[in-house]
Amino acid sequence: MTQEKAKPPNTAIDWDAIPHSVFLWGNRHIGHRDPAGHYHEGVFRVFYGQVRREPGRRVYYQLAVTKSTDLVTWTEPQLFTPRDLNLNYSSPGNVIRYGDQWLLGTQTYPRPVDDPHANQNARIFKMASEDLEHWDEPELLRVKGPHVPVSEMGRMIDAYFFPDKDHPHKWWCGFKQNGMGLSYTYDFETWTYYDKVVAGENVCVLVDREADEYVLIHAPRNGVGIKRSKDLLQWRDLGIWTLGQSKDWPWARGRLSAGHVLDLRAEPGVGKYVMFYHGSTEEGVREQETHGESSLALAWSDDLIHWSWPGRRAG
Repeated sequence: MTQEKAKPPNTAIDWDAIPHSVFLWGNRHIGHRDPAGHYHEGVFRVFYGQVRREPGRRVYYQLAVTKSTDLVTWTEPQLFTPRDLNLNYSSPGNVIRYGDQWLLGTQTYPRPVDDPHANQNARIFKMASEDLEHWDEPELLRVKGPHVPVSEMGRMIDAYFFPDKDHPHKWWCGFKQNGMGLSYTYDFETWTYYDKVVAGENVCVLVDREADEYVLIHAPRNGVGIKRSKDLLQWRDLGIWTLGQSKDWPWARGRLSAGHVLDLRAEPGVGKYVMFYHGSTEEGVREQETHGESSLALAWSDDLIHWSWPGRRAG
């Protein structure tokens, strides 16, 4: 991976210049998972969870970020959360602008013992930044309400923030807890639990103003699922994307998952939906090696139906 200091581009993205779907490769020792893309002032940032397996079968998770201005050259990933098995910050949901700061949703994934999954202490958090480079200490999201004890909130992961399509000061948090849990807030401090709906993990919710609908991108057992809804409760299932998994991608044949979509159709020089996701090898999934030897990859679309990637144009 070539290193480059990110700077605003002078020209539009050259989609034909992107050399490969994968822009950050995993291996037997380090996996890169659950990307959360962001675009601001010509710079793409992909926040994600880096998974590192070390002797003694200890597995550490930390948040990391890599940057690019052209989707071709990416900076060396930078870690920005502590190395602590009892925390294991991971699976960033997304970055939003709220007031005069940026907010990032994330989770803990505690694995103090040899277990491929987090224990019951996994919770969701927000982190704040003024410049997208330096982040404050994570703050617990009390999405079940301020009167529910932390010990009774239950295991939850994959926090994602999105605006209400009808009320300009209302925000939602979608999170995984026996489906997609939904809570809302007007200040990002006090939350009200609303309901839950059937969905996979790694939820990403877009607001389609033209159709007056919410678009849910989520992770079923394999692939990237898409649903639509007018009210966040009744959803139309529109299928699953697996891109080139079954034909040409041994690096994603074990599982393709965790799609995160940015609507950049109105951004000069981009003009498309851009999706970041991770792919895992069959052997890695079988053995749980760094959660599937996961690699980060990308694709793009004009309509959320037909997808393109290096070597393949949507027809």
